[in-house]
Amino acid sequence: MGKARRKLIVLDRDGVINADSDEYVKSPDEWHPLPGSLDAIARLSKAGYAIAVATNQAGVGRGIYTRDAVDAIHARMQAEVEAAGGVIDAIYVCPHRPEDGCACRKPRPGMLEQAARDFGVSLAGVPFVGDKLSDAQAAVAAGAKPVFVLTPERAADAAGARALGAEVYANLAEFVDVLLAD
Repeated sequence: MGKARRKLIVLDRDGVINADSDEYVKSPDEWHPLPGSLDAIARLSKAGYAIAVATNQAGVGRGIYTRDAVDAIHARMQAEVEAAGGVIDAIYVCPHRPEDGCACRKPRPGMLEQAARDFGVSLAGVPFVGDKLSDAQAAVAAGAKPVFVLTPERAADAAGARALGAEVYANLAEFVDVLLAD
């Protein structure tokens, strides 16, 4: 099955797949999957979805951790997803600080637009699942479907995400339950 023939879904990383941290997730040892997230990704894979991850990693630009550390975290994430029976087809990383003004940092749509080009699809109707208002804003800016998952740290963002047209779910697993039931 070629990339262009598969349905695409894009996921934020921290707060959607794994626990987020105000201190940043700086190493594979600090990466902890959220309950149900690995199984949810596996179910998406088995249902024929191509899965992309789009993640802001300003800690690289701030010198808090390196791009090599991000790559090591992603290697662990991919290994754990594969052990659960799923596949992450692509990972897009913005290493810039908010003040850098790049096109890739969410809420800008650059990473989502790159995924659309790489997978040969329009973003119309493509879910982008995130836990921050900037994720919902990026989805809208890219013409994708904003989906918001609740985290205790970002519960206040839910109203803003709803105002942008986002569907709101307790977590990735609940969204996948609904998506695959349709």
